[in-house]
Amino acid sequence: MKAELIAVGTEILLGDIVNTDAQVISQGLSELGIDVYYQTVVGDNPQRLERVIREAKERADIIITTGGLGPTLDDLTKETLARVFGKKMALDQEALARIHAFFDNIGREMTPNNEKQAWLPEGCVPLQNDWGTAPGCAFEADGTHVIMLPGPPRECEPMFKYRAMPYLYKLAGGCIVSRNVRVFGLGESAMETILHDMMASMKNPTIAPYAKTSECFARVTAKADTPEQAEQMLEPVVEQVVSMLGDSVYGVDVDSLEQVVGDGLRERGMTLAVAESCTGGLLSKRITDLPGASEYYKGGVCSYANEVKVKVLGVSEQTLAEKGAVSPEVAEQMARGVMELMGTDFGVGITGVAGPGGGTEEKPVGLVYISVCFRGVCHTREMRSSLGRDRVRNQAASTALDLVRRLIPEGQCDQKGR
Repeated sequence: MKAELIAVGTEILLGDIVNTDAQVISQGLSELGIDVYYQTVVGDNPQRLERVIREAKERADIIITTGGLGPTLDDLTKETLARVFGKKMALDQEALARIHAFFDNIGREMTPNNEKQAWLPEGCVPLQNDWGTAPGCAFEADGTHVIMLPGPPRECEPMFKYRAMPYLYKLAGGCIVSRNVRVFGLGESAMETILHDMMASMKNPTIAPYAKTSECFARVTAKADTPEQAEQMLEPVVEQVVSMLGDSVYGVDVDSLEQVVGDGLRERGMTLAVAESCTGGLLSKRITDLPGASEYYKGGVCSYANEVKVKVLGVSEQTLAEKGAVSPEVAEQMARGVMELMGTDFGVGITGVAGPGGGTEEKPVGLVYISVCFRGVCHTREMRSSLGRDRVRNQAASTALDLVRRLIPEGQCDQKGR
């Protein structure tokens, strides 16, 4: 089946926001074996939107729209699609009740224009929105399946995953299940080289490499009549991929390195503290982005200035003078200092040159030292990157998490990242 994505919103055309919805939806459709042939962005103009929809109707089996479901006058996606496919609009009382309940829960009065969101094309399948006020919907007409989703990513992503995907499963025929093998420390090309022969020889399941910021993953996908059959097909392939990629694998079907580390520490009743210089609190942010982090994360010190390293963390002034702030010795003293200060099992120290300035021939931009102190021993890694300040900082934070992950007792985490 062929799909076309239509993003509705003048703010996307103007570059005010990035259309991340298309990435999420395209990846999901790929898992289902549904090909995306076209992606279109159109402003909040009913005439232009109608032309785009009529073109999509002629060339796609599935049309998925994002945006234009809100309460304002320029939110016209539903009305335009209904007109193109010859459907009337009708008030969905259940959707209206949910919108009323949403405003009651947040203690605000619902303005009359919000009722507009509860008007849906007649005969459609409403898609309940538990993440916002605008419900989505789906219908089939003239041989084309239409799915409408809200535009804000915080709503669109879960709506696609939990509302649209079940609808699409029925259209795809059979069942498609994917497992993601998450990797840190190997680039996409290196991972592809290791898996190349295996990837080339397989038809079902299939293996595809993907790159993300500072890491990558291998998606293993199987198609079968039932989810259980697909899982049975996937299990031996996933095990082989994990074995081939070795200890660079930090988990299967896990969300992030910080999740893996957090779960590992929580399960063992262990704690962590961090001391950051060039990352400026980024590692602490990533750790505390997860609910329940207070169970294992005790706190952090953002020791950007040398005097903070000395007065708070106990870093030696002599070491700073002789070795410099960007050195393995200082990273180790930071890690040990914050561990003793917070009374934790693990201490992390990060110091480096994030750039764009501040580098020297001896210590160039992108040089970072990361140390993890555990059971009286400091494990230190040198990292070099030349891909910009944000990349340096993110890679340093990920490297610190990976070091902790590898040091969690009982060796490597299992396939679930534990």
